[in-house]
Amino acid sequence: MNIRTKIVSLLALLFVALIVLDVVVQHRILLPSFAELERDDAQTSMKRIEYSLDQTLDGLQLSATDWGDWQDVYGYVQTPNADFVSANITPNAIKQLQVNALLIVDLQGKVVASRSQEMSGAELDLDVTQWHSLPENFPWRRNLEEGTPAKGLIKTNQGVMMIAAAPVLNGSGSGKALGMVIMGRLLTPLQIGLLGAQAQARLSMMPGVRSIGTDQIVDTDALTEVYRTFEDIYARPALTLRVEVPRRITARGRDAVTYASAYLIGAAIAALILLVIVLNRTVLSPLARVTRHAVAIGKGTDLSARLNIEGHDEIGLLAREFDGMVERVAHTRRELVDQSFQAGFAELAKGVLHNLGNAMTPLGVRVSKLSERLRGAPVADLERASAELAAGEAGSARNSDLKEFLRLGCHAMAVTIGDAKADVAVIERQSVFVHTALSELMRSTRNEHVIESVCLPDLVTQTLEIVPDACRHRLVVERDESLRKVGVVPVARSVLRLVLQNLIINAADAVRDAGRDKGVLRVAAEIVHDADREQLHLQCKDNGVGIPEHILERMFEKGFSTKSRETNYGIGLHWCANAIAALGGRIWAASEGPGLGASMHLLLPLTVREG
Repeated sequence: MNIRTKIVSLLALLFVALIVLDVVVQHRILLPSFAELERDDAQTSMKRIEYSLDQTLDGLQLSATDWGDWQDVYGYVQTPNADFVSANITPNAIKQLQVNALLIVDLQGKVVASRSQEMSGAELDLDVTQWHSLPENFPWRRNLEEGTPAKGLIKTNQGVMMIAAAPVLNGSGSGKALGMVIMGRLLTPLQIGLLGAQAQARLSMMPGVRSIGTDQIVDTDALTEVYRTFEDIYARPALTLRVEVPRRITARGRDAVTYASAYLIGAAIAALILLVIVLNRTVLSPLARVTRHAVAIGKGTDLSARLNIEGHDEIGLLAREFDGMVERVAHTRRELVDQSFQAGFAELAKGVLHNLGNAMTPLGVRVSKLSERLRGAPVADLERASAELAAGEAGSARNSDLKEFLRLGCHAMAVTIGDAKADVAVIERQSVFVHTALSELMRSTRNEHVIESVCLPDLVTQTLEIVPDACRHRLVVERDESLRKVGVVPVARSVLRLVLQNLIINAADAVRDAGRDKGVLRVAAEIVHDADREQLHLQCKDNGVGIPEHILERMFEKGFSTKSRETNYGIGLHWCANAIAALGGRIWAASEGPGLGASMHLLLPLTVREG
């Protein structure tokens, strides 16, 4: 797993963990807090219901107080009469009081007057108004004795009823209480609705009665329900009211949490993408580029590529230091290859010269001895003797001496010729050895050269470094734009540099021979696509003296030279032709004629490095 995958995975895991944590916090803390708010709101609504119920009871008690502090009621309790009842306790009066029951009780608890009816005025069968006296266990008997008001709830045969009682006084709110006025109002659905409207809550009365205790809260998907049981005047459960609060807070909170979660997830994804883009641009891509470059440098021999990463951060500094290191390695490698080439060349020459010296020394001795023998042969004497013999008299003593001399001379010549044949045989054998040594030298020149990735403009610059100053001052070397467009090519740099050195020197001599103080050599290049390979075509065109057509074909022959006799720089066009041929290429010259300059063409196959 590369570092990009590791960082992206780590960031993704971090953002996922943050999102999960946020979701957990929202569902474990925020949403329950919304539900708690709804419960508090529901309990507040129930408190308002309780307050409304107390207010209603206070209203009943106020009505009972008004009746109890009425002088006519005070007199009626003392002396009950039918006229008071028919005149005051009428259906219309009960309807105006908005009560369902009215009782007047004396101090002994006897009911001296009572009436019950619907709010509409219709008769109502109510067990409370059918009492003749208050029950013995009636909780308000003590209030009756003490003349104090009371209020509460009571169960009847028509349902739960709110009741309130006030003492019967003399009309001025003072004096001894003579009894009690009790008024009641049934908790009908209409009355429950009025209580809920007063409290601004959805209120309903449960058909059953729950146990007395703290409020019971029930949460459903749509509602928060609060149940409260109220006691009657006997301290017994009388009714259970239910307040329903729609869970709008939770719904909105859930929507808000959903939106917040979606926004957080979107923001996290956007932040992750942005962070990955920024990291990829500023760290990961440059780091991957440095890594690929280092791997490529480590695997291959192309030391010309550079990172060229601009920036002042650590990666930019690392890239510049790495480029500098590669540049130093490339420079050191070039020097090592050049030194190895020169050392190999010198070592090869030394070995060949040593072998040729070993062969040439006895060969020279043998040739010297052969020359001495041939010089000592009596050729001239024999020629004179032969001529004198031909001109002399036959049978004379002189002729006989001449014949003997010729015989002895021929014998001496035969011996000399025999020795010369032996010397020639030895010379032949020693010349074969020299030829063998020269053949070994030719085979060694065809050994594989070091192939390097070369940037052509840099190669021209490096070549100029080894060109004599006189030639550099006489010649302006122009680098054509095609050199840069060709890019980096794999060639035998050391050999090609020496070939270019020779061509530059020859171009400088051609400019001098043309009578110019300053000349121009333009170097251009192109890639030629052959059927099965690519070749580099280098062209070096000067404005020198030019080359006559009749010697163009002889330019690269052994021993032939167009250079000035005054200088002897370079390594020879013949060697250049052999070196280019050893690389699988060829070299040729072209010129439009004397005074029109010349161009040298090199065609080299591009070696593709494996690996």
